[in-house]
Amino acid sequence: MVKLSVVIPTHNGVKQLSALLEKLSCQSVRSAELLVVDSASSDNTVEIARKFTDNLLKTTPEQFDHGGTRTLAAKMAKGDILVFMTQDALPADEHAVENLIRAFEDEKVAAAYGRQLSYDDTNLFGKHLRLFNYNDSSYVRNLADAPKYGIKTAFLSNSFAAYRKSALAEVGYFKDGLILGEDTYAGAKLLLAGYALAYVSEARVFHSHSYSVWQEFKRYFDIGVFHKRENWILKEFGKAEGEGFKYVWSELKYLFANGGWYLLPEFFFRNFMKYSGYKLGQYYEKLPMTLVKKLSMHHSWWQKQR
Repeated sequence: MVKLSVVIPTHNGVKQLSALLEKLSCQSVRSAELLVVDSASSDNTVEIARKFTDNLLKTTPEQFDHGGTRTLAAKMAKGDILVFMTQDALPADEHAVENLIRAFEDEKVAAAYGRQLSYDDTNLFGKHLRLFNYNDSSYVRNLADAPKYGIKTAFLSNSFAAYRKSALAEVGYFKDGLILGEDTYAGAKLLLAGYALAYVSEARVFHSHSYSVWQEFKRYFDIGVFHKRENWILKEFGKAEGEGFKYVWSELKYLFANGGWYLLPEFFFRNFMKYSGYKLGQYYEKLPMTLVKKLSMHHSWWQKQR
């Protein structure tokens, strides 16, 4: 019987964690190990986690790393299949985990991610993002699909993703020192190692954001930094700009279809800022560090790099 571990990194998650852990306790898969990795929460996150599990790993903000912390948890976890979730994701039903791990019945699948639905209070831009990235058509992709799907071939999301531990160990788990994108990094490595990635639309969680224009700029700045530092991903799978144009056109149609015509000025400004942030991020080495830290969503990451 396949052993299953669910890993959740947390930081000041008191507003979301109780609901997530309650939903996980009601999943149709009941024998899963739960491992919570907390990064110096100053609220009652740790106390909430202890009501559901004794497997609690504490780190400091200085020690926390998107890839390294998940690697540490993955090595500690006892499961053959590792499900990673973020504290702000919420299973949509009791079969979310069961549906996700069913993808591993295919021995070639090394990782799978589920569908993310938007919360009701998410703005139209946030709702479109979820529909664009997470539609209702499941698939399995391998390296041979890269010419058609480009960088989207390696797409994963650790807000709700599962990995075959043996395959993850084979590619060295998640890389330390990434500003973000540890899931995409691992996905790309797994594809290059000959494995496949699966998207399971039947495995659903609620997870969305209503980012401001400035937050979008910062997020895309960090994506630009990630692609610059890990430029082998773009070389192997293709540049991100082509996917960006598809997204912009899709977003425009979505706004008009949902009465968002009044958001047209913001649409142009928002996408200009996202593109500008991304391109600036790719040239971060030429910018003064004081400015870089202001432009980045993960400003504390830069202090550790120095």
